[in-house]
Amino acid sequence: MKRVLVVNYSQTGQLSDITERVIAPLRAAGHDVHLETLVPAMAFPFPWPIVDFFDTFPECVQLDAPPLRPLGITADTPFDLVILAYQVWYLSPALPMTAFLQSAEGRQLICGKPVITLVACRNMWLSAQETMKQLIDNAGGRLIDHMAFTDQGHPLATFITTPRWVWTGKKDSFLGLPPAGVSPEEIRQARRFGLALADGLNHDQEKLNQPMLSGLRAVTVNPRLAISERAGRRAFGVWSKLVRLFGKRGQWRRRPVLLLFVVYLITLIVTVVPISLLLQWLFSPLLKPRLERLKAELEQPSGSQEFNLEKYAP
Repeated sequence: MKRVLVVNYSQTGQLSDITERVIAPLRAAGHDVHLETLVPAMAFPFPWPIVDFFDTFPECVQLDAPPLRPLGITADTPFDLVILAYQVWYLSPALPMTAFLQSAEGRQLICGKPVITLVACRNMWLSAQETMKQLIDNAGGRLIDHMAFTDQGHPLATFITTPRWVWTGKKDSFLGLPPAGVSPEEIRQARRFGLALADGLNHDQEKLNQPMLSGLRAVTVNPRLAISERAGRRAFGVWSKLVRLFGKRGQWRRRPVLLLFVVYLITLIVTVVPISLLLQWLFSPLLKPRLERLKAELEQPSGSQEFNLEKYAP
């Protein structure tokens, strides 16, 4: 029997559903799984009021996380494997996960441990995962696997469906667009990862510092989105610092600057992003070698290969 720590934060409940699918086979195999749900000292509401949603932007990008309520375990509790299930806010890890990884308790819990990350989001998670890698490394953890679940809709459609879900709580089909969120079938199939992890733990594979989820299509990267995301991340860095010059989260004097950021963001979405994707499509023959290298790099460590899908079919 192995001891597995699963740290989770989910506003909508979608990430919690996926996490439960992954860890159910571990429990069924007899492993001791502790699910730690992060609780911010001041809760982030869902649905999210629009003003509060944008007011969280600067702190997300600058990794200035608010405190959490005390964890349900002590920092010296021993575990054989740690799974971190997180959301993406503004191309960064959601603040509760950032708070955990920056806390003394969180750092102690993952120090020296093999770590697996799990993300469920709209589609842009690459910058957030780079931040997660750095935070895990700073805490002394060893990232061995990553699972990414993304929205079922077209990237342009999700610019409408995802905000509608976050701000109103409605995720159903809208104006002919698909429902928001990860598809039910993808959530159901998340069990394959739990089956593979249970098998790996039974054979001490977590000690080898190698992926346990290879061949399960754990991560599929669209390199064209990666280029757009990196540009957005740089812009977010500038805007977040600018907004913070006008006050702290919740203070009225920074609202006018936030309004300017919202105007900029809308302009970016309706003009720069489509133009960027169009240019990449037009020049795809020239960009293909670079995009293929970028895809292979960003899909590490677990990859998009499918050679183990039949073995661990849910």
